[in-house]
Amino acid sequence: MSRARSHLRAALFLAAASARGITTQVAARRGLSAWPVPQEPSMEYQDAVRMLNTLQTNAGYLEQVKRQRGDPQTQLEAMELYLARSGLQVEDLDRLNIIHVTGTKGKGSTCAFTECILRSYGLKTGFFSSPHLVQVRERIRINGQPISPELFTKYFWRLYHRLEETKDGSCVSMPPYFRFLTLMAFHVFLQEKVDLAVVEVGIGGAYDCTNIIRAGPHGLFLPCRKPVVCGVSSLGIDHTSLLGDTVEKIAWQKGGIFKQGVPAFTVLQPEGPLAVLRDRAQQISCPLYLCPMLEALEEGGPPLTLGLEGEHQRSNAALALQLAHCWLQRQDRHGAGEPKASRPGLLWQLPLAPVFQPTSHMRLGLRNTEWPGRTQVLRRGPLTWYLDGAHTASSAQACVRWFRQALQGRERPSGGPEVRVLLFNATGDRDPAALLKLLQPCQFDYAVFCPNLTEVSSTGNADQQNFTVTLDQVLLRCLEHQQHWNHLDEEQASPDLWSAPSPEPGGSASLLLAPHPPHTCSASSLVFSCISHALQWISQGRDPIFQPPSPPKGLLTHPVAHSGASILREAAAIHVLVTGSLHLVGGVLKLLEPALSQ
Repeated sequence: MSRARSHLRAALFLAAASARGITTQVAARRGLSAWPVPQEPSMEYQDAVRMLNTLQTNAGYLEQVKRQRGDPQTQLEAMELYLARSGLQVEDLDRLNIIHVTGTKGKGSTCAFTECILRSYGLKTGFFSSPHLVQVRERIRINGQPISPELFTKYFWRLYHRLEETKDGSCVSMPPYFRFLTLMAFHVFLQEKVDLAVVEVGIGGAYDCTNIIRAGPHGLFLPCRKPVVCGVSSLGIDHTSLLGDTVEKIAWQKGGIFKQGVPAFTVLQPEGPLAVLRDRAQQISCPLYLCPMLEALEEGGPPLTLGLEGEHQRSNAALALQLAHCWLQRQDRHGAGEPKASRPGLLWQLPLAPVFQPTSHMRLGLRNTEWPGRTQVLRRGPLTWYLDGAHTASSAQACVRWFRQALQGRERPSGGPEVRVLLFNATGDRDPAALLKLLQPCQFDYAVFCPNLTEVSSTGNADQQNFTVTLDQVLLRCLEHQQHWNHLDEEQASPDLWSAPSPEPGGSASLLLAPHPPHTCSASSLVFSCISHALQWISQGRDPIFQPPSPPKGLLTHPVAHSGASILREAAAIHVLVTGSLHLVGGVLKLLEPALSQ
């Protein structure tokens, strides 16, 4: 851990101690390790989140893992050591009756469906997911709801204090951000006595910190923690610098969650990655089943109603039904036995998972599933916000299909024009040019780019803080996105009609250029310095809930911003697609749904 981060944590402790009436001299003398387990009201949720933020964020963790790729088992051993220092052994996790889910797209939605199905049976559920949209406590849920700020604060400091007390010269005192939250989730679920825990893999599978395994005899990796059932959602290209640059390499990583004798299910995949999953399962002696299409489970009964929109959610729902069905069966059999295949699969020697009639509880769970930020629609007067955190090529394609189908089914206004707006950002090692090219068929009138910052300064909200990037870095990335978009426009337009100037920051950096005048065949593009400014320009005060103070000076100084504002104010309907990043969607939700921050 860097000296700067240690100083920051110490400063936060001193500030909190001072607020509680402890002199800074006494606090410094006692140190963090002497802090009693805080449960009193003076310890606020935001204090806990600020301290959590002094650990490495997920972006920092990614960079660390990239440097350590040569010995990934070391990471698993480190996670097991952190677990032991926190007061748990790997065997303790068996009591959680875990459902472990990985995949490239749809794993979060699959987890949400699975959790809601089993909760509809009256079971007490735990659900660990990432990332969070608005508040970090969303990552740890009990009975479908984020744990309360009070509960988060209590368990955070309890774990933090325990790790501080057990440090020695041979180990780093604190795990990185994501590992800490994973440990905390295990403690919360055990202490709160959930009947089961649905655990979403963070990145990959084989070496993800949710996948604590040990080296067994003859150099084999054998399971120590025993989930009840595992699932693999749709596979695609993502996190290539960490997982590999082909779907087959990524499939090998995802198949690392398979456990000996533990049933696993996957949806239909391309031939290459499906063959890799099959081989991984055979090597580990894991019974792997291919999920039938949802239509097969609907035969002989009414159609299933899903709480999440989009045709691609049917695949996630089919996988969730198999996971829930298998979990319930294994509980009835006290963990023994395997699912009875309906018939041998015709695809790459994989047996087909059972075809069964979904129960009334299963139907209720699918219908009641909520998973914000994924194919979510908010209708606000003339504005309709379409929110989907798609950030891979395959998920962007699914997002486009959903968005266009939603527009086809809308009621067309009679009192004026309709305007389509794209609000986009992409982070990490994603290919923004490829994603934007997939979004072009939606025929947007305006393309708006901004970083994943709700405000230019996020100091007032610890949940939204990110120490791994600077404002300059994220704005430059937004300008690159705009350049990609402009280039795509130029490929479709005659260069004689207009010219596209090179992007240069201007004024207060709240608003940066637009290459095309409105009402041409290409979308005008704008860059804003934060989500709030972007939403103010898009909504023009017409969203009945999002009513910020007067817009910042200079928001309409650019000609396109000024003319576009007039068009947006007069439009009978404004359709806004927010996509490219779950963090962007989370920032938008924070502003459009203030209740999520309370």
